[in-house]
Amino acid sequence: MPKFDFDMLIIGSGPAGQKAAIRAAQLEKRVAIIEKRGVVGGICINLGTIPSKTLREAVVYLSGYRQHSVYGESYSVKERITMEDLLTRTDHVIRTEIDITRKQLRANGVELINAEASFADPHTLILRYIDGRGESRVTAEKIVIAVGTTATRDPNIQFDGQNIFTSDDLLGLNEVPRTLTVVGGGVIGIEYACIFALMGVRVTLIDKREKLLSFVDEEIVDALVYHLRQHQVTFRLEETVSHVEKLDDKHESVRITTESGKVLQAEKALYSIGRTGATAGLNLEAAGLTANKRGQLDVGENYQTPVDHIYAVGDIIGFPSLASTSMEQGRLAASHAFGKPLETFPDLLPYGIYTIPEISIVGKNEDELTEAEVPYEIGKAYYRETARGQIIGDQVGMLKLIFHRESKLVLGVSVIGENASELVHIGQAVMALGGTIDYFTRTVFNYPTLAECYKNAALDGLQRLCE
Repeated sequence: MPKFDFDMLIIGSGPAGQKAAIRAAQLEKRVAIIEKRGVVGGICINLGTIPSKTLREAVVYLSGYRQHSVYGESYSVKERITMEDLLTRTDHVIRTEIDITRKQLRANGVELINAEASFADPHTLILRYIDGRGESRVTAEKIVIAVGTTATRDPNIQFDGQNIFTSDDLLGLNEVPRTLTVVGGGVIGIEYACIFALMGVRVTLIDKREKLLSFVDEEIVDALVYHLRQHQVTFRLEETVSHVEKLDDKHESVRITTESGKVLQAEKALYSIGRTGATAGLNLEAAGLTANKRGQLDVGENYQTPVDHIYAVGDIIGFPSLASTSMEQGRLAASHAFGKPLETFPDLLPYGIYTIPEISIVGKNEDELTEAEVPYEIGKAYYRETARGQIIGDQVGMLKLIFHRESKLVLGVSVIGENASELVHIGQAVMALGGTIDYFTRTVFNYPTLAECYKNAALDGLQRLCE
């Protein structure tokens, strides 16, 4: 008889949990996912990544954004975009993704348990079933914590989900506001600022930092900020919010005060100062674990917690908190747990930021290379200088290559513009294989494509070496 009920239990069915479970099942292990929601997919499918990107795509289409350079800024598919317009498309995508996820788990023999889990001891979980069947205990040789995060909420702010809300509340909004203040200029805050601005909402973004998206190439961020200002987005940087309150006035129902004394009023406020690990109900102490003040868990190189047989993956371990990296973490953790390690490229994780226009990066940026005293050069290409860029009407797009001045090895790629998150993978592949910018100058790209930007940027870089 087996010593444990399962070889591996995963708490949470988001991207990290799904991939950990499927990898363990492929290794012929007895695996189950414990999910406290009535649906699978975690925050990613139900409230976060998938809904926000679907909302973005709906807004880009309905606003006529892609055709503005050809037909004028006044062109739109729909004059006034409503929440109903957005949710119709979003609900369809969410339902489809939930169905696909369930199918994949079932096909791999992963058991799904709808219950809320907490530790009784390092190998035992107490399950409280969401259908009211009471409680039970289940044991596992290995446990993976993949519970994700929730939007961070200031206890002094009266969140009501309508006037003052977080990104987790957004799908429940009754209407699109005329004015919106976004508190927090991280990835989530700036993505939603773009979405609302494109709908004609007058957006003000407040952030306490001097620069937005500090891990992104500064030139790329400058291009994004310039573009958003053209869409009436106001930036209030190096400002700390001291007070947020609801007003009785329907048209200016929220007042935000900063420590510098500025007072801003808007119909609604999106509070987006980060996310907190959803570990509060896990009773981590019983497992010998402790979360930090953000509810996150510390892990080692192979995503092991201080308790060796317990792993933590996904947003619960902090930066970069991307669905793509979470999936890889889940696979790697399950593989390590059962002595079947996988090879990966840990230094070449791509980042996709779905602003409007979107941004994607891989490798190093100029600031990082300057600090490391690495001799480098850059090469740039603009979408508008390619036939494809003219066809799709993208006047903002730019691709930037960074390469070593002596070896010509590609060190980093940054892209802003249409399909940036797709285009970046060409550079990622070349970097993973140790390629130089000569690859781009010698390669024939389809015409007309945005991929031609790689050749143009490489030629620009070589020209700079000769100057």
